[in-house]
Amino acid sequence: MNLNPLLEALDLQEDAARALADDLRTRIDALQTQLREAEPRLEHPAITRTTVTGPDDRIPTQAADPSGTLELPEHPDYPRILAVFDDATGPLRARDICEALDFELLPKHVERTRAKIKRLVTLGILAEAEPGTFSRKQQPSP
Repeated sequence: MNLNPLLEALDLQEDAARALADDLRTRIDALQTQLREAEPRLEHPAITRTTVTGPDDRIPTQAADPSGTLELPEHPDYPRILAVFDDATGPLRARDICEALDFELLPKHVERTRAKIKRLVTLGILAEAEPGTFSRKQQPSP
C-alpha cells in the first residue's frame, strides 16, 4: 500500500489550516489594535458626562443626622476612600486613591474616584488644599 498520496493530502490540509490560522491571528491582532484605539473614545463621553452633570445632582439634601455626625453616601467606595485618607501622611490625588484601592488606572476610574472625593469635600469631610489635591479636613481642637 502506497501512503504517499495520503501523506501529501494531509500535508496540503495542514498547510491550508496553518495559513487560515495565521490569517485569523493577523485579523485578531488588527481588531485588538482597533479596539485599543476605540476604548478611549468610549471613556471620554463618560468623563464629560460626569463633568457636565457635576456633583450637585448627587449630593444629598441633608448631609448630617440629628446627632451631628456626617452620613456617607450609600456606596461601598466611600468608606474605603476615607480609610486611605486615614492612613495617608499627606495630601492625595484621585490617582493615588485609585492605586491604593487597586482600581485600574484608566481615566474613567480616576474621574469617578475624583467625583466621589469632590462629593466628600462638599460634605465637609475632606478638604481640597490645591486643585486636585485632597486631604482629611482638619477637625477643630476642643
